[in-house]
Amino acid sequence: MPIRKSSISGIPFGNTASRPANPEIGATYNNGTLGIEEIYTSAGWVAKSAPAAIPTSVIATNQPTGRAYNNGQASVAFSNGEGGGLVNDFIVTPSPATSPATFTGSSSPIIVTGLQSSQQYTYTLQARNNFGTSLSSAASAGVTATTVPQAPTLTAEAGDTQITITITPGATGGSAITQYTITSSPATTTVNTSSTTHTFTGLTNGTSYTFTATATNANGTSAASAASNNAIPFSNEVEYLVVGGGGSGSSAHGAGGGAGGFRAGTLTLSSSTLYTVQIGGGGSSAGAGLARQGNDGGDSIFSSITSGGGGGGGAGYNAGSGHGRDGRATNGNGGGGGGTGSVSNGGIGNGSGKNGGNGSGGSPAGSGGGGGGAGANGANGTYAGAGNATGGVGGNGLSSSITGSSVTYAGGGGGGGWSNNGSAGGSGGGGAGGNSSLDGNPGTANTGGGGGGSGDSAPAGGAGGSGIVILKYPLGRTISVGAGLTSSTSTVGGNKVTTFTAGTGTISFS
Repeated sequence: MPIRKSSISGIPFGNTASRPANPEIGATYNNGTLGIEEIYTSAGWVAKSAPAAIPTSVIATNQPTGRAYNNGQASVAFSNGEGGGLVNDFIVTPSPATSPATFTGSSSPIIVTGLQSSQQYTYTLQARNNFGTSLSSAASAGVTATTVPQAPTLTAEAGDTQITITITPGATGGSAITQYTITSSPATTTVNTSSTTHTFTGLTNGTSYTFTATATNANGTSAASAASNNAIPFSNEVEYLVVGGGGSGSSAHGAGGGAGGFRAGTLTLSSSTLYTVQIGGGGSSAGAGLARQGNDGGDSIFSSITSGGGGGGGAGYNAGSGHGRDGRATNGNGGGGGGTGSVSNGGIGNGSGKNGGNGSGGSPAGSGGGGGGAGANGANGTYAGAGNATGGVGGNGLSSSITGSSVTYAGGGGGGGWSNNGSAGGSGGGGAGGNSSLDGNPGTANTGGGGGGSGDSAPAGGAGGSGIVILKYPLGRTISVGAGLTSSTSTVGGNKVTTFTAGTGTISFS
C-alpha cells in the first residue's frame, strides 16, 4: 500500500505494514491498523501521547549462588507490550509480598532481592510512562528462592582430653546441606564433616575451648554460628580420701579406741555410672561401768575403696585381761584398740592401720593403752604404783591436703589412767583419755579419731569420731549426689572438692 500524507497535517498514514522503512528519530505516522498516532524512537515505533502497554512473556529465574540466607534473588525477564506509549520504567511485584513490595528497572531483566529462602514466588509486571501505568501482566510461573543455609547452632560436651560437638542444623536455604566446617578456639583447628557430631581429640585438660561452625550447600557457605558453650576437657581420674569411723574407748582405766582407716589415692571413673559412698559412724560409747568393751567404728566406702572402722578399746579392770579389738575389715586400714588390764594386748591394725598399745597391770588398778592411729601405734599404758597408772598416748594420724590445706585425720584415742593420769589422743581427732572419774573424750567428728578410754571409778569411754569421704575432681566435671548423703562442694584452684560427712547413697559424674 503506498504511503499517503494526510491533507490536514501532512503526517503519513496507512496500516502497520506501510510504516516508513528507514524513518528518522522523531518521525510520526498515523497507524490505521492500531488506530493510533505513532512516533519513531530509539526503541522503535511507539504510541504518541499514550500510556505504556502491558508487558508480556514474564519469566522468572532463581539466582541462588552465594546468596545469604533469607536474601534470595530472582531475575525477572519480560517483553515490551505492543501498542503503548514510550516506557519510562517497569515495575515488578512479587507474590507473596516482599519488603520493598516492588522493584523497578528501565529494561529486561529486573533483579529482585531479599527473598525468603525456600519460598516460592510469582511475579507480575507493569509498564509506566508520563501518561500512566499499565495494567499488570499475567503472573510468571512460580519459582522457589534458594540460598546458602542458615547458620547452625552448637553444643560442646567435654571428656578426657576431648570435646564432642553436636550440631543443630539451621534451615537448609532450600538446598540440602552437604558439609559442616567446625573451628576450635584456641588452637584454631578446623575440620570438615558431613555428620552433625564430631569429637576433637588430643585437647589439653583444664583448658577452656569454644567452637564455631558453618554449613555448606550447593549455593555456598552460611555465616558462622554463634560460639558454642565453653567446654573444659577433664581427666577421668578422681582423687579420694576415705576415712573410716573411729572405735570408742573402754571404761574404768579404759583403753583408747583405734582410729578409722585412712586411704588416699586416685580412681578412674566413667561418666553416668553410679558409685556408692558410705560414711562410717564412730563407735558408740559402751556407757559407764566396770570392764565395758569399746565398740568398733563403721566402714567408710567410695566405689571399690573401703576404709575399715577402728577397733574398740579392750575391756579389763584391775588385774583382768582386756585385749583391744582389732581394726575392722582385712583391707580396711582400721587402727587397733588399746588393751587394758594386767596381761592385755592392744588390738592389731589392719591394712595400714597401726596397732593399739598394751595396757598396764597393777593392783588395785592399771591403765589403758592408746588406740592405734593411721600413722603410728598407740603407746603402752604404764603403772608406777597405786594411784599412779598412766594411760598410753593415742597413735598419731596422717595428713592430707585434698581440700587445699593440710588436715590430719585418724588419730587413736588416748588411754585412761588412775587419778589424773589420762593421756592425750593422737593428732587427727583422737579423744583424750579420762582423768580421775571423768569420761573419756570422744573422737572428733569426721576425722575418724578414736574415743578416749575413761578414768577410774568406771565412767564411760568416749565415742569414736565419724569418718569422712572427700573427692577432688576437675572443674569440667559435674557431680550428682543421690538421696541419703550429706555433702558440700567447693572450688579449690582448678578443681572441685566434694566432702561427704554423713549417710549412704550413690553418686555419678558427668
